[in-house]
Amino acid sequence: MSAADLTGKVALVAGATRGAGRAIAVELARAGATVYATGRSSRAGRSEIDRPETIEETGDLIAATGGDGIALRVDHLEPEQVRTLIARIDADHGRLDVLVNDIFGGDRYAQFGTTVWEHDLDGGLRMLRMGIDTHAITSHFALPLLIRRPGGLVVEMTDGTAEYNVAYRHQVGFYYDLVKAAVQRMTTAQAYELAPHGCAAVAVTPGWLRSETMLEIFGVTEENWRDALDREPHFAISESPTFVGRAVAALAADPEVAALSGTVVSSGQLARRHGFTDVDGSRPDCWRYLVEVQDRGLPADTDGYR
Repeated sequence: MSAADLTGKVALVAGATRGAGRAIAVELARAGATVYATGRSSRAGRSEIDRPETIEETGDLIAATGGDGIALRVDHLEPEQVRTLIARIDADHGRLDVLVNDIFGGDRYAQFGTTVWEHDLDGGLRMLRMGIDTHAITSHFALPLLIRRPGGLVVEMTDGTAEYNVAYRHQVGFYYDLVKAAVQRMTTAQAYELAPHGCAAVAVTPGWLRSETMLEIFGVTEENWRDALDREPHFAISESPTFVGRAVAALAADPEVAALSGTVVSSGQLARRHGFTDVDGSRPDCWRYLVEVQDRGLPADTDGYR
């Protein structure tokens, strides 16, 4: 495959402090885009997520690629902060070609395996604010800039394919399931509203992501993550954040992206479409694996799925 070329493009990755968002910002910059990366966790202080990663570190990683990036502390629940951010991008470049809505962090409030009446109400409602309101606020202010030129793309980051999320995901609970269902519906709506302007909206889901938090849970690093297979054999299907970063970069450079507008695509599906791989040279197809292997209670075996 040829590397994605986004030279001259301007991208905003909202929610780029860690995990998928950080990797997406880095890979968009590596592909040549000017990237605005935003998040709440900063060297000036942590957000309520209370993790050590900072948005400034994301800026350092972008710079290490030789790419052009601006890391900014922005709370996407605060309309005036988002308005100011978009005004800055407009003043600096007069254009926005790619918007990645990756803001969440609501898993901090998740109580997996609980019913709606058992789940902490305040935490559940906060999750809805963090995973739905943030995306709506950001699109409200960003899309008038994005639609100035045809070819603009909105990427809504979600969890789970459309087929997988048809059934209620009782393991993750009412609020988490509702957030991801809403993100899919926001993609449908934005695809419809952007179409007359020659722009597209696509939802992207990673598979089992080896985020900083997930690696910490298993007590491993990206370098020795396979040591976690003794504890959880199905972790063999997991993928690095770079994999979904490459997926979004490839999608943003796809001249036929309009054909995917309104749909939900996984990193594994995009790898087959565009020919990129994860950092180990494999192409993990997590969501197909979940349906055909893990959810059926079969022994872990990634043959044919990586």
